[in-house]
Amino acid sequence: MKEQRIREKLLKEMLQEFNEGRSKTFYCIASTILELEELKTALCEAKKYVEGLNIKDKAKVLHQILDNIAERKNYYLKLRK
Repeated sequence: MKEQRIREKLLKEMLQEFNEGRSKTFYCIASTILELEELKTALCEAKKYVEGLNIKDKAKVLHQILDNIAERKNYYLKLRK
């Protein structure tokens, strides 16, 4: 339960600070699949680079960081239809 609450908190933070209106599913998948430490690291790293950027550019930064983490683990963070 504690781990799920932390995941929920991280997801809410991603949605509030980095969601440009099209990333909700991506962030939900990432917060479900990736390890907690990876999510925390990704958010911290993204926050270093986004000061002064608009929301679309902020989303691109976090997307890239999460995609890099997923790629190293051979994960695919896209919803398959």
